Amino acid sequence: MLSIIEAAGWPIWTIILASVISLTITLERFYSLRAPLVVPKGLLAQTLQEFRRSGASRDAIVELQRHSPLGRLFAAGLRQVGSSREVMKEAIEDEGRIVVHQLGRYLTTLGTIAAMSPLLGLLGTVIGMIEIFGSQSPAGTDPRVLAHGISVALYNTAMGLVVAIPSMMFYRYFRARVDDFLVEMEAQAVRLVEAIHGDRRGD
Repeated sequence: MLSIIEAAGWPIWTIILASVISLTITLERFYSLRAPLVVPKGLLAQTLQEFRRSGASRDAIVELQRHSPLGRLFAAGLRQVGSSREVMKEAIEDEGRIVVHQLGRYLTTLGTIAAMSPLLGLLGTVIGMIEIFGSQSPAGTDPRVLAHGISVALYNTAMGLVVAIPSMMFYRYFRARVDDFLVEMEAQAVRLVEAIHGDRRGD
């Protein structure tokens, strides 16, 4: 690996930095975007049971707020429990925008790395080509400079793609996961509102 880095020249370090950031974000998002942390099972039933027992108490709302992203939506709805259905839904939607923004944290950076890495590889390729042309002289071509220029061009192009491809894959995957969570949270929040307003019994 060290020999490849040496052969690729200084442009490779920008790609290495991008790969470290991409890997860090990927691992963090895999940990944070787990279903038990975002949309815990049984939270709707538990929330309705607590509501029927003691109403929308301040302690229950604070506990829901800290529990999970889904709990934050429920807490937003319970704060408006004395209001109309429309007001409750609007409060949940407002909180939902904040929750979705937080669930998508760092994904813009991951997408930027996916788009930028091939350009960094292209930069290394251009620098390598410059070195190749620089090796030309009236006295002939210096084989060492020529070989180094080719190494810089090819290694940087390859490394840029190696970083970009998985970064884009994980970016798309996490975006789809956030969208799935959003649909699930909206469905459960609607069920909460309907159960509180007596349209149907929450389960």
